[in-house]
Amino acid sequence: MLGFVIRRLLMSIPVVIAVSFLVFLMVAGSGDPLADLRARPNVPAAVIQARREQLHLDKPIVTRYAIWAKGFVKGDFGNTLGGQNVRTLLWQRLQVTLRMVVLATLIAVIIAIAAGVISAVRQYTVTDYSITFLGFLFLSMPVFWLAALLKEYGAIRINNLLGTQLVFTVGEATPNLTGNWFHRMGDYIGHLALPTAALVMISVAGWSRYQRASMLDVMSSDYIRLARAKGLTPRRVMIRHALRNALIPITTVVALDFGAVLGGAVITEKVFSWQGMGSMLIDAVNNIDVNELLAWLMVTTIIVILFNLVADILYAYLDPRIRYD
Repeated sequence: MLGFVIRRLLMSIPVVIAVSFLVFLMVAGSGDPLADLRARPNVPAAVIQARREQLHLDKPIVTRYAIWAKGFVKGDFGNTLGGQNVRTLLWQRLQVTLRMVVLATLIAVIIAIAAGVISAVRQYTVTDYSITFLGFLFLSMPVFWLAALLKEYGAIRINNLLGTQLVFTVGEATPNLTGNWFHRMGDYIGHLALPTAALVMISVAGWSRYQRASMLDVMSSDYIRLARAKGLTPRRVMIRHALRNALIPITTVVALDFGAVLGGAVITEKVFSWQGMGSMLIDAVNNIDVNELLAWLMVTTIIVILFNLVADILYAYLDPRIRYD
């Protein structure tokens, strides 16, 4: 297994290099970072030229990429157009976003597996049809619209009914919060509730359908019929024999969709005014901040690659027929 992990990591290196070059080309051609500076009539040409040299805009694209890549490998992501260190900013924003995305993914996986298994076991019953209806309902909802509904019906009206602010609609935490650990944790949970719920609903809708289809396929397998013929209880057949192999497809889907969940978090953060990776991306695009955009895109790429590696490792655990020699 260790050898497989090392081989996969080594194979990922050329992928990251190719992606980084393509991303750099697209970002470099997305616009002029100095457009706002050029639009100011009182800015001398010498200042603009000095800024061009500072950002290496006066050099060929290949040279600019080499300079950026060398710094990126060393952990130097450069500075934003405003002079802030990108690595520091990225780490701050990444912590905020992962707090929501990781929690949402874990909850969504648990609910999706349970819903998919129940729907498959009770195929063509009222329970199956109800889960299917809810799945397609949430799958058809845009994230921003679902988030807006949650703000209105999951926070504002509940808070008014209870007479206290239990669920928050803005920000990832109360500014300058003081108090003991339990008080701060309650504040974090109150801010996490709605954006996490929005991502969970959208993710569960699709993942539960994959789990249902996979479970139905496994339940019709010969080894499941053999297990039943041996007199094993239905519970043991489902958990020990069917569910384990039925988890392989959803493992793949979750690993591939984690990047999509990050993309959904961009919209969710905007609706709930979170200062995470989403707002960082939007600010970088609006300002044509090359260093910010490159850092965001590269970190997202690396996260997706790592999650795919984790999925491959889980295959061997879930299916004993798979061996990585």
